[in-house]
Amino acid sequence: MRLNRSEIARLIDHTQLHAYAALDDIRELCDEAVEHGFASVSINGIWTSYCAKRLRGTGVRVNPTVGFPLGASTPHVKLEEAREAVGNGADELDMVINVGALRSGFGEFVEREIAAMIKAAGDVPVKVILETSYLSAEQKVAVCEMSVRCGAAFVKTATGFGLGGATVDDVRLMRSVVGANAGVKAAGGIRTYGQARDLIEAGATRIGTSAGIAILADAPEEMTDLATGTGGDGTAADSGL
Repeated sequence: MRLNRSEIARLIDHTQLHAYAALDDIRELCDEAVEHGFASVSINGIWTSYCAKRLRGTGVRVNPTVGFPLGASTPHVKLEEAREAVGNGADELDMVINVGALRSGFGEFVEREIAAMIKAAGDVPVKVILETSYLSAEQKVAVCEMSVRCGAAFVKTATGFGLGGATVDDVRLMRSVVGANAGVKAAGGIRTYGQARDLIEAGATRIGTSAGIAILADAPEEMTDLATGTGGDGTAADSGL
């Protein structure tokens, strides 16, 4: 797999999900996403309409969250949140599963909720957030299988607000389950180019991070072989690591 700086940028969901984020922060997020060519801005739902208007025609997608960050809202609330986000201009949705329900053995409930969310989103792709730090390997596999059956566009590691974030092992496991049937979004604690590179090599097709600009600053400009760390001509790539 070979990616240069601009290609890595197109895998990044540029993220601002803090409760204290103000209009100036969201405006800056949008402008940075356009400048650097990021895939999307990932935001809390309240900012969906604003971002959709500011980013219209730029190619940067608007990616609000649903049931964020706990996943513990009732299905009715989550579905209404999703419908409103779509109506306000969302291009993608990141949905947190009901982690407590899954851990209680209510897998069918979780799968029905995922299916209902995808139906409510219509043509808007849904990313299913597992919050992997709370789950066993078996539970991670189960949610990935549910997501594929329901037609999710991506499975996603974490919110960034849980006990842990993205790991190479989790991404590799998730990719092994979904195969080519869904994308894998790695999110939570990704701060460096080295981390992003390793996660992409493990199977991630999207990176959720608030450190996208720092990651690009540390990435090589030329074509880079992620598996070997060399440039396209076989020479060592100057990654800055």
